[in-house]
Amino acid sequence: MAPEPQHYESTLESVRRHPLPDWYQNAKLGIFVHRGLYSVPGWAASRKDPYSIIAERGFDAYFRENPYAEWYLNSLKFDDGPTRAYHDRTFGKHFVYEDFQPIFESEARKWVPDDWAQLFHKAGAGYVVLTAKHTDGYLLWPSQVANLARPGYQSRRDLVGEFVAAARVRGLRAGLYYSGGMDWLLNPQRIDAPEKIYSTILDGPEYVEYADAHWRELIDRYRPSVMWGDIMYPPGANTLELFSYYYNRVQDGVINDRFATRFTPPRRPGLQPPSIHYDFVTPEYTSFDEIQAEKWENCRGISSSFGYNQADDEDSYLSAGTVIRMLVDIVSKNGNLLLNVGPRADGSIHELQRKCLLGLGAWLDVNGEAIWGTRPWSRAESMTSAGVPVRFTRKENTLYAMLLDTPQEVEVRIRSLRAVAGVEVRLLGSDERLKWRQSGDDLIVRLPAPLPDHPAHALRMSVPT
Repeated sequence: MAPEPQHYESTLESVRRHPLPDWYQNAKLGIFVHRGLYSVPGWAASRKDPYSIIAERGFDAYFRENPYAEWYLNSLKFDDGPTRAYHDRTFGKHFVYEDFQPIFESEARKWVPDDWAQLFHKAGAGYVVLTAKHTDGYLLWPSQVANLARPGYQSRRDLVGEFVAAARVRGLRAGLYYSGGMDWLLNPQRIDAPEKIYSTILDGPEYVEYADAHWRELIDRYRPSVMWGDIMYPPGANTLELFSYYYNRVQDGVINDRFATRFTPPRRPGLQPPSIHYDFVTPEYTSFDEIQAEKWENCRGISSSFGYNQADDEDSYLSAGTVIRMLVDIVSKNGNLLLNVGPRADGSIHELQRKCLLGLGAWLDVNGEAIWGTRPWSRAESMTSAGVPVRFTRKENTLYAMLLDTPQEVEVRIRSLRAVAGVEVRLLGSDERLKWRQSGDDLIVRLPAPLPDHPAHALRMSVPT
């Protein structure tokens, strides 16, 4: 029997009673999709990750040569910057950002939603999150809530609705992203310093009503499983009222931590100011070193951009092996990976992005048991005597030890790991029962030979019931 629906009031005490649903705990892998008018130029000045740019050359270089292609409109505002130079020679000096709309809508007619859903399912994802509105203010659905500055600044085709429907047919949970605090159509001030990210947040009764109405429309129309906000929320908004509205309609939905209505310093690099309530935290292009008590989700692109960047190539796209090791590490520390795909304007996905996703899915077909539905163990990490990193996850009476490389030796010695008598050890993908012995504090396992050269190998250690 389904549990009785809960009723949530617009109080902090009430919304904090909302439990983190098992589906989100168990999924481990989500796919983020950044798609919008910025997909037409599909260009960013840098392919370096954002933190390396800041560390090497400071925030001025970061904003001027932003690696995030979805920030094209802001980068365009530097008259002496590389994005302006690229734009002028490609589209002309008098071509404004909003002129991308008819091109985008024409290209979007070619999109087949199930192509995405099928690919994301094959990748092993449990959920997907689409940018319904990014910082440029353009909507990917035909809203009944008129734009405050530019009539018709939205997609005629219901890209959100078709995306959600296709994902659900393939068994994927569907969530939506909405840039609540930042909208460059309504506040065109250039962001060229860190403090301006937050000083340009929109507020006032008209904008609060606008943003809230959009979220309510998205909730009522599409019932998103994830409510993914970004870059704060207007200070005058009542987020507790919005959260209770959502939970009362999507009982097993989840909310991220980026709905802050007042600025407080982030707790660490990669995090935004925390909102008053959330179900999980969202470090961006960064991770945690230890197991976290609260649920978290690492969001990042396959490259250094979320939006499609035509300059990306094999040097800037992550390989499937790198993503597999990243996923294993994140899951061992109580996290999910929200891995971003940046499609072109016509919805097509770069072959190197597809290759990464399919490689990840092929690995999960064999080793997903050690990922999906697991929980962190008492510790996340160990090492073999030969220096191969090890990560742990667990399920009830089963412990998984994942080797983040292919051992060269026949016997692998895992440091500081004790097994109880009667434990059966197997390599996922094989039915062979492996021989093992205890040597002091270390566990020695004899591996089948030869091992395939995979980015990670998962050992299952279980006590027969």
